[in-house]
Amino acid sequence: MTEETQTLIIEKEFAHSPEKLWRALTQPHLIKEWLMENDFEPKVGHDFKLRVQTPQWNGVIDCKVLEIEPQKKLSYDWNSMGLDTVVTFTLTPTANGVQLRVEQSGFKAEHARNFQGAKFGWQNFLGKLEQLLAKTE
Repeated sequence: MTEETQTLIIEKEFAHSPEKLWRALTQPHLIKEWLMENDFEPKVGHDFKLRVQTPQWNGVIDCKVLEIEPQKKLSYDWNSMGLDTVVTFTLTPTANGVQLRVEQSGFKAEHARNFQGAKFGWQNFLGKLEQLLAKTE
């Protein structure tokens, strides 16, 4: 018997090209600007860490690249403090730019608080991503 899990889905349209958004999702110096300090490499199987230091939390998120389809899809494990989820970014070109779908799956019933935190966190991260895209070439 498998345990029921929840998936968080957030979608946002950006008035930028899929190529530009892809760079922000896959280049470590850009990821640092909108998400966290990292040692990301766009290679399936690459283990990397996201590091966060805020007044609320100081920690490390262990990740592993699961899937890459350039300018279309990026997926990786997101493991921290007993929470083992998968984050998937899906890019879909639109008439005005690109639609980004962020999915974080695998929240168990006992992770309701984490689910709410992730909901807030991803909204915040996507706001920072929008600011980054507006100021970069």
